[in-house]
Amino acid sequence: MPDGRTLVERACRGERAERLPVWIMRQAGRYLPEYRKLRESVDFKTATKTPEIAARITLQPLERFELDAAIIFSDIMTPLEGMGVKLDFDPGPVLEKPVRSASELTLLDPEESAPFVLEALRHVRAELAADKALIGFAGAPFTLFCYLVQGQGSKDFMEARAFLRAEPAAAGRMLDVLGTSMSRYLTSQADAGADVVMLFDSWAGLLSPDVYRRFVLPVTRRIVGEVRAASRKPVIYFANGAASLLSDVRDVGADVVGVDWTVPLPRAVERLGSDVVVQGNLDPAALFAPEAELEQAIGQVVSGGAAARAHIFNLGHGIHHATNPDRVAFLVDRVGEASTVSAVEASR
Repeated sequence: MPDGRTLVERACRGERAERLPVWIMRQAGRYLPEYRKLRESVDFKTATKTPEIAARITLQPLERFELDAAIIFSDIMTPLEGMGVKLDFDPGPVLEKPVRSASELTLLDPEESAPFVLEALRHVRAELAADKALIGFAGAPFTLFCYLVQGQGSKDFMEARAFLRAEPAAAGRMLDVLGTSMSRYLTSQADAGADVVMLFDSWAGLLSPDVYRRFVLPVTRRIVGEVRAASRKPVIYFANGAASLLSDVRDVGADVVGVDWTVPLPRAVERLGSDVVVQGNLDPAALFAPEAELEQAIGQVVSGGAAARAHIFNLGHGIHHATNPDRVAFLVDRVGEASTVSAVEASR
């Protein structure tokens, strides 16, 4: 741990170590029997708002697997309640009423409106081993905008996308408020103990490059710049389904670009540039394949990231709730073995 930095932090800064760091999106969740047992006595919303419970859930996967990072147990929608939005989970987010104007939103004060998230981070950092990174996160403005305008989840968020086109000025003002709020939120998480922060743009892939550049790129780039300047912590940006947007995603300026499973890592690196750090991108469905096929898929991702400046191994999306935890243990072991061999061969 040179200079006290974890493998994940070193990778975020573009350094390659003796092996690849590995963690998994949604690693604290329903695929773990211990999580399901805990949730028998507490609902999701209460779990996210009770620091001791959120911290316990965050640490569960690291008690079972040799992962290199913990990601705080929360939800991208959580801070919206502190912005004046009434919502519940059934099981996905459902708003009391859709939002159509920035005037319906209040700028987020994280210490006042989401203190439970910050306290959960402090709890985890106090218990987490020094060689493990702690990751905080937020939803990117466009993804939050989709839920706000649509009022609930959707496959295509047509109402939100139509609103961008029909009311560009109003949409821009909403995105601006969301951008300022998420910048504050991520900075507060970094101050509370997160070593790295991540911005999830789950629905960016619904946009054409021109619309992404017009509405999403400027506000997302602003968040990354503000958080890095205020906290000096690295930022990971994951734009799901964004294979056609990778050249624009590069311009966000994040320290690490998360890549989904629909584009091979070598091709992603070609579009992003070899000086970019990538995260990803095993297809979550590969965890259901026979072990020999899973091992081959892991090896392809490990070798595929070799052209990048550095690589953090992850899935190309969140882990599926029906995944066998034993497959995750197999994954973590094989990533360690495969990346160690690759590092040795590269040094010869």
